[in-house]
Amino acid sequence: MPLGLLGKKLGSTRVYNAQGVLIPVTVVQAGPNRVLQVKTQAGKDGYNSVQLGFDDQKEQRLTKPLLGHIKKHNGVAVKRIKEFRDFSKEVKAGDVVGATLFAPGDFIDAIGTTKGRGFEGVMKRHNFGGGPSTHGHKGWHRRGGAIGQRLFPGTVLRGFKMPGHMGQVSRTTQNLEVIQVLEADNLLLIKGAIPGAEGDYVVIRESKKRPKGWKAPVATGGKKKADAKAAAKK
Repeated sequence: MPLGLLGKKLGSTRVYNAQGVLIPVTVVQAGPNRVLQVKTQAGKDGYNSVQLGFDDQKEQRLTKPLLGHIKKHNGVAVKRIKEFRDFSKEVKAGDVVGATLFAPGDFIDAIGTTKGRGFEGVMKRHNFGGGPSTHGHKGWHRRGGAIGQRLFPGTVLRGFKMPGHMGQVSRTTQNLEVIQVLEADNLLLIKGAIPGAEGDYVVIRESKKRPKGWKAPVATGGKKKADAKAAAKK
């Protein structure tokens, strides 16, 4: 995780690029992030990482161990703390980083907690088709049908898709493009949707599959086929 930030999802909007194309974006407040601690492989920790804190908090609302850890490194009380391994930017405790870690055109991965949907049936939770509407199927229109517990092994198999709690789980959306960086407000405008509701905390990290400097591969398959066809005609 070379680069990363803690942020807050503010909502969705749309912007136009230089060619006049409308792009749907998610607005993320990506700072300021305060550097609370820097760990090094040469030190007692044995690995390289950076601890970032985001969103100021009252000291009386923190646990004493957490508050003691923050004060040990001369930091300020924050609501969220996240450790990023192998942080590629050179920082020290007390520094402040923000949205300028990323630039327009960079690709990121967004990690957030999805909206909670409560208790849902199999049709909404697992996209089941449901039972027939006719032929005497009374009361079986939205049920899952047989779950195979009569014969061997005589029990419901673990992991079987059934009704239950839907949503409110951690999800990662990969390869989202940064459209704009508003440095004055520490905002990132990211193309596409990010997991979570408005006001939820999210983690924005450098894309693992498309890091800085990544360029889309040039498609040559079509040209090769056309050349082969032209050679065959000759």
